[in-house]
Amino acid sequence: MFRKIVVGISGGVDSAVTAYLLKNKGYDIHGAFMKNWDLIDESGYCSGEQDWLDAQKLCRQLDIPLQQVNFVKEYWLGVFGSFLADYNTGITPNPDILCNRHIKFNLFFKYAREKMGADAIATGHYAKTNFGPYLENYNDASHVHLLTGVDEIKDQTFFLSQISLDALRYTMFPIGGMTKTAVKRLAADVGLGWFAKKKESMGICFVGKRSFQDFIAEYIESKPGDFVDFNTGKVVGRHKGIHHWTVGQKAKIGGCLRPYYIFQKDVRNNIIYLASGIDNPLLITDMIYLENPVWINKPIELDHDIWRCQFRFQHTKPLVPCSIITTDGRGEKLFVELDVPLTAITPGQYAVFYKDDECFGSARIVKPGPSMIYSQS
Repeated sequence: MFRKIVVGISGGVDSAVTAYLLKNKGYDIHGAFMKNWDLIDESGYCSGEQDWLDAQKLCRQLDIPLQQVNFVKEYWLGVFGSFLADYNTGITPNPDILCNRHIKFNLFFKYAREKMGADAIATGHYAKTNFGPYLENYNDASHVHLLTGVDEIKDQTFFLSQISLDALRYTMFPIGGMTKTAVKRLAADVGLGWFAKKKESMGICFVGKRSFQDFIAEYIESKPGDFVDFNTGKVVGRHKGIHHWTVGQKAKIGGCLRPYYIFQKDVRNNIIYLASGIDNPLLITDMIYLENPVWINKPIELDHDIWRCQFRFQHTKPLVPCSIITTDGRGEKLFVELDVPLTAITPGQYAVFYKDDECFGSARIVKPGPSMIYSQS
């Protein structure tokens, strides 16, 4: 049923092995390199240029056609513009989730299907579906479910938690059943070892080699203000701008007996409130308010009851059992109560929901509930 597959080639080892596996199985493979960013940093470096060269080298080696697809304008409008707007209002966004939702599994998916004539697409994400790594269990009458990858550390369902059900139905994840170590070993065994040795990109892709502080200063004007100890109300230092800081981040302020951490941002008055010590109850809560959930498969319990599942808001952190209810009657606002209190719940980030090994979707964090210091009083 699925013959022509368009593979998203990134220039890294994961997409390289994905393309190899599909080629080895006899599919008609076409590579597509997404260009989403075209600016260089202050040192004249642009990682996208090297990735494009590596993608071309891979496709020559595997003897598959490759084309570059330019989504720079769409990325700026749909992802980076939202990213800057959020930082301007003092919250911390997650551009990777937005990129997957709006670019890779929307615009790119449609381009591959409509312009390139693909039966399906494939990516190098560490994730699985119940349709199998090559859609061998595809059934047009059944639901598709997003499942966690075998490699618990590299699992990327967190970042895929807002992709459309339609895209997921026609997406292959050939390496979802492999560990990163196994992927690198296979690359070396089949003559793609130079990809395995390539340094893996970490953090936000468009920041490059710069510090985030230097990067964000290029786009948002710094507005200095006060660091204030929330407990005492005393000014303990100065910051260069609210957009430079994230809830839970350590603030380096000299002369303090205990390190300070970002607790709250007062955007109107340009004040950052600090809590002393990472174990400060001010930073800990077991309640979260969310909005605008995007469900891959919406749990039916949410329409009339409390839904029990697992939660995380950072992809490397363990899952925490929780209870979720809808608070507005329309399903656009959710309240989450965690079984285990967590530190530094960050507005603007995403709460991603799991049950067993399935990722159901995610919703944006509006604010944490009352800190444990108030819950205990």
